[in-house]
Amino acid sequence: MLDIDEMGQDEIHELLHKVGYGHLGFIHEGKPCVMPMHYYLEDSDIYLFTTVGMKTHDMDADSDICLQVEEIHGSSHWRSVIVMGKAIHVTKQPEIERVMTLVKQRDATLSPAINRTWIDSWGRAEVISIYRIESGEMSGRTTDGVSSR
Repeated sequence: MLDIDEMGQDEIHELLHKVGYGHLGFIHEGKPCVMPMHYYLEDSDIYLFTTVGMKTHDMDADSDICLQVEEIHGSSHWRSVIVMGKAIHVTKQPEIERVMTLVKQRDATLSPAINRTWIDSWGRAEVISIYRIESGEMSGRTTDGVSSR
């Protein structure tokens, strides 16, 4: 039997710092939607960098979101974190500039947000948009915890 343990807050933050990408859940046209998403961590603040389009439209309409991050080393060795919160659109220029510095440190090409090659129903204006996740709850599970040893 596989033992699954709760992760402590320090373990959760360590995983969030380490990984940098996950799956963003939000509501699209009244239905749940999940998309892969890079995120950027500054202390305990989580930022999402994207271009204006479907995700931004949906997060502006309903700011309740979920970010799921995982690290998998096999079916019996994994860690997973869920961040439930609100997507707050960053609109003040000093914060935008600070976050863009953080984003460019991790990814100078701004890929994949800027480098999309297809045209969807929203088009590709490549107008950037930044959101901060106002965290309501963070939880994590691991198969590499105390009871697994």
